[in-house]
Amino acid sequence: MDKQRQILIVDDHPLFREGLKAIIDRDSRLEIAAEAGDAKQALAWAVDHKPDLAIVDLSLPDKSGIELTRELNQKCPHTIVIILTMHTKVDYIAEAFQAGARGYVVKESAAAGIMAGLDSVLQGGYFLDSAVSGQVVERLMKLPARDVNITDADYRSLTPREQEVLRLLAEDNSTKEVASRLFISPKTVENHRSNIMHKLDLHSTIELVRYAARLGLIDMELW
Repeated sequence: MDKQRQILIVDDHPLFREGLKAIIDRDSRLEIAAEAGDAKQALAWAVDHKPDLAIVDLSLPDKSGIELTRELNQKCPHTIVIILTMHTKVDYIAEAFQAGARGYVVKESAAAGIMAGLDSVLQGGYFLDSAVSGQVVERLMKLPARDVNITDADYRSLTPREQEVLRLLAEDNSTKEVASRLFISPKTVENHRSNIMHKLDLHSTIELVRYAARLGLIDMELW
């Protein structure tokens, strides 16, 4: 018998993890090696044990599943990540695949979708719930990651989270919208905004927009 594929489940709801384990345990090829309720615990375990797959929720208590996916790709490049979430917006899907996820499943279809997704990624492919085609996934993968090659010293002084907040604010998202996108509170967004303005010596929203445009973080033609 072939070696079972080791799976890490990352979700902060114990009852949902139990349901997911019950579904996956029916497949003799797969083994639930560990589960975690937050990103910090998940990353620490993954670095030590190098699971074959990680099933990650987008909404985690300490950081977003997008951030965790990036970190897993950097520190555990052989671990395949599937996002399993209630969120269906294209923005989330695009960011998930750009971060390195190989599959995206919505929780409403978890019973059937997760097994189809696992089959697909284990065969080297990508998987997206049936509402979106594989051609769309390829297009999403080609979207430019705007901040990859930025060498500006002031920008690099920002934390990764502050860089995300800067880009979203510059794109004219409200504090509430940024909070929703990053799964953090509006107060936390305001704290990040204050830190960004201080570090970059900016004094207004228009200065922030101009700075982001100069770095190529946003397309001014969209304004």
